[in-house]
Amino acid sequence: MKKDITTSILEDWLENVRPYAYDGQVANYIPALARQNPEELGVAIHYIDGNRVHAGEVDATFTLQSISKVISLALALMDNGEEYVFDRVGMEPTGDPFHSIYRLEQIPSKPLNPMINAGALAVTNMIHGDTPDEKVGRLLSFVHELTDDHSIGYDKEVAFSEFETAFLNRSLLYYMKQHQIVTGSVEETLDAYTKQCAIELNVCQLARIGALFANEGKDLDSGRRIIPKHLARICKTFMVTCGMYDASGSFAIKVGIPAKSGVSGSVMASLNGFGGIAVYGPSLDEKGNSVVGLKLLELLSNRYDLSIF
Repeated sequence: MKKDITTSILEDWLENVRPYAYDGQVANYIPALARQNPEELGVAIHYIDGNRVHAGEVDATFTLQSISKVISLALALMDNGEEYVFDRVGMEPTGDPFHSIYRLEQIPSKPLNPMINAGALAVTNMIHGDTPDEKVGRLLSFVHELTDDHSIGYDKEVAFSEFETAFLNRSLLYYMKQHQIVTGSVEETLDAYTKQCAIELNVCQLARIGALFANEGKDLDSGRRIIPKHLARICKTFMVTCGMYDASGSFAIKVGIPAKSGVSGSVMASLNGFGGIAVYGPSLDEKGNSVVGLKLLELLSNRYDLSIF
């Protein structure tokens, strides 16, 4: 696997995709995200040997949004085991939008996978903790381990904004509570979930998380195992089949790297034997994926033959 992508090369590629920044629009249905600047772009690569390259606005912070679903899934699996988690959430991809309630009406009435909103809400509900703040505190501690950075927190304004406007997610939770997929308070689960989505970091920190998954769950510096190997593999498999919403199939063909996107405009990719790639570009396409992120990952994958297929 080639590792000759330098900072200057990344800078050139980022400038090549910059014109795509206005081909989509920021996530204006979340008030706190509607103010993002489409021209604020960044990219970072963290190799599993510890070397790093980056370009663009690498100090710009953004919220994880749906990328947090990969992290919460890993923690829920570590808390409860595979059988418990997948009794309540399925393993199959979907062609429906990430916020769809339609599949919950089928028998059995459980979310198709952990990467759509219904599945992610159910997963957050499973994380151990007596209160939303305990769940979020454990998630943040987990992120601190993955990034080796204890300064990371969550954006309170974004969390509040999402909580106040999360009418569809409330509907999903009430539907799942009716069918015993989730337990406890709907509002408390939603509180934990919106704070989880509002965890805030930059592309360098996100690339390190991707690299740790690429390193089969082991810390990049110490070699200490943070995520069991088979659970890291499960998470990366979901990134391939479901990570880019209902564009996951076309992304697999065009790019072919396990990846997860978030509506803040961030994308985390994880490639065994290579490392983690993170891209930030707030402008989204109609599927909810970063326009610049998709284009940049496609160019890098084709130029350096990074596809796993």
